[in-house]
Amino acid sequence: MSQKSFSRRRFLKASTLFVAGTTGGQAFNHNTFAVENQNTNQNTNQKIKIGQLGVGHSHANKIEDLRFLSDFFEVIGIAEDDPKLRAAAQKQACYRGLTWMSSEELLALPELRAVAVETEEHSLISTALRCIRAGKHIHLDKPAGESLKDFKQLLDEAKMQNLTVQMGYMYRNNLAVQFCIKAVKEGLLGNIFDLDAAMSRPDDEPYRRILKGFKGGAPYTLICHLIDLMVTLLGEPEKIHSFPRCTRSDGLVDNCVTVFEYPRGRIATLRTGVTEVGAFQRRHLTVFGDQGTIVIQPLEVGGSSGVLRLALSEDRGGYKKGYQTVHLPAPKKRYEDQWREFAQILRGEITNPYSYEHDFIVQKCLLETCGLNQ
Repeated sequence: MSQKSFSRRRFLKASTLFVAGTTGGQAFNHNTFAVENQNTNQNTNQKIKIGQLGVGHSHANKIEDLRFLSDFFEVIGIAEDDPKLRAAAQKQACYRGLTWMSSEELLALPELRAVAVETEEHSLISTALRCIRAGKHIHLDKPAGESLKDFKQLLDEAKMQNLTVQMGYMYRNNLAVQFCIKAVKEGLLGNIFDLDAAMSRPDDEPYRRILKGFKGGAPYTLICHLIDLMVTLLGEPEKIHSFPRCTRSDGLVDNCVTVFEYPRGRIATLRTGVTEVGAFQRRHLTVFGDQGTIVIQPLEVGGSSGVLRLALSEDRGGYKKGYQTVHLPAPKKRYEDQWREFAQILRGEITNPYSYEHDFIVQKCLLETCGLNQ
């Protein structure tokens, strides 16, 4: 980011971060991330008819957050072609009362506008491509497959049909992360020269068995979230140096550190693994600028926004010199704002904040990190 003169008035106007600074912490207005560039010609009162295809993904229960937004969406069907997965899901509260059908029946519904793709990870891209070819917008859970060629085909076909692809990276709409993104874009931290982040989890044998089914091991399923944030904040790196390691004899890549090189001497360091005690509390994102630093740790509290601390070299933008806590709104459901964003995109109120090109770069970096770039 180019260094700019920074004023609180300019920051609030340009970034819509409606905050008031005090040494002990900042009050943060709930309307911080108000929708911009609304298209008043769209019918914003019409519910979007949506379905879910698959229940095998570990985040498939986000349908609970989707159903919570009944003013925006109507879930008109759910499909799971695996009898065992379907039977297990039908016992879960988040699916209660939904209309079950086959995937063919779901995609044939003429009123269906969008599909949440929540199959197990190996089937995500092939399933998403079926949805795109059926003319449906998609929310696609992560990660986006082990073949960059296949993911590019998906994006190309979606772009050709002007269909939305929303990747289900769970930190995108985290309010602490949103604050950080806007602070970086608007120059609050000055010139960014370093980014450090970690996302690990505790170890257990059942999860290790699942991870062994992926060529990229633990980094494939975890570090993608961090890469998405890194690309949002810094863009595409020039070089990637990855150090995947196995700490046990089962051959699983369960420990990894990756260094990303950027122009002008900037670097980013991302770490992930599945052997860390207390890992959820140590998940963090730290962004360093020559005029300030933001630390978010943990990244989430109760599945919602994390704890954010801001340090500045001098009083600026309504904040005090030194470290201070930025108080965020009350926690929401983890995917609530992401689903709201999806509705706003489909209604034409906003453009997708994450372009096809952005998602391609994220996946390209992920596969290179895992040694799978094709």
